[in-house]
Amino acid sequence: MVALFPPIKPYKSEHLAVSDLHKIHGQPVLFVHGGPGGGCDGKDAQRFDPEVYRIVLVDQRGSGESLPPAELKENTTWDLVEDMEKVRKHIGGIEKWHVFGGSWGSTLSLAYAQTHPSRVKSLTLRGIFTCRRSELEFFYQGPGTSFYFPDFWEEYLAPIPEAERGDMMKAYYTRLTSDDDKVRAEAGRAWSRWEMATSRVQVDPEYLDRAEDADFADKFARIETHYFVNGAFMRDGRLLEKSEIDKIRHIPAVIIQGRWDSVCPAKTAWDLHRAWPEAKFVMVADAGHSANEPGIEKALLEATAEFAKLS
Repeated sequence: MVALFPPIKPYKSEHLAVSDLHKIHGQPVLFVHGGPGGGCDGKDAQRFDPEVYRIVLVDQRGSGESLPPAELKENTTWDLVEDMEKVRKHIGGIEKWHVFGGSWGSTLSLAYAQTHPSRVKSLTLRGIFTCRRSELEFFYQGPGTSFYFPDFWEEYLAPIPEAERGDMMKAYYTRLTSDDDKVRAEAGRAWSRWEMATSRVQVDPEYLDRAEDADFADKFARIETHYFVNGAFMRDGRLLEKSEIDKIRHIPAVIIQGRWDSVCPAKTAWDLHRAWPEAKFVMVADAGHSANEPGIEKALLEATAEFAKLS
């Protein structure tokens, strides 16, 4: 088993007003959570040596403890990128910080680094996702992940009438923005359950149960569909373009990918590796998508230990 660092209590926890509407919640590396809409967990801090790192966990707009919950207004990739800068400036004394993100967190970490390259000391990226339409359709539309999890795929299809299944993301978005609480709750649970079921090589019943938390499922599903029907508010493939990669080529980085990742398939990580060969590339042979799988966890801990040596 991989040994994480012991649980720690935050020395400061607060809401930061980043606009007239949104107040984001964080704990004074920058940890960038997934989803979008996933929120942070106390365990997320345990991948960093607290004797070395000043660990910052931030719930993105509408996610976790941030206010207002599940809010879609003023909630785009570029709002979140600038929120990260606002947090850095608010904390004070941070000219550069390590940035660590998995899944959607890797998307947002890349977007932040490409926008503010002078502020990033290192990048640890896991389960690479760049929000291209092809990646989204592989997982949410099929054929793709549906071929590996046909039983859970049937559950995912169930709330959507056949006539609307030509665009599953749009169909779910319609329901997750409904004024009918029952419709919204059913869609949130089904959408979240699909992702929880497919995130590990072995389906984890405990992880699957996260979809039964109505508050979590609503934020997670509603915010994800908001981003996905809008193409993450960026041109398709932007994060992999040479002009964008050139901005971050100098930053020490590691790309960590599970070979059997069914949520963010290895093709995207490979595309990033080919575009950015200067970054270390680690393919974990026996892992899927989750950061909690032993091989992924080990690679992440090795990365944070290595980057801790940077002056």
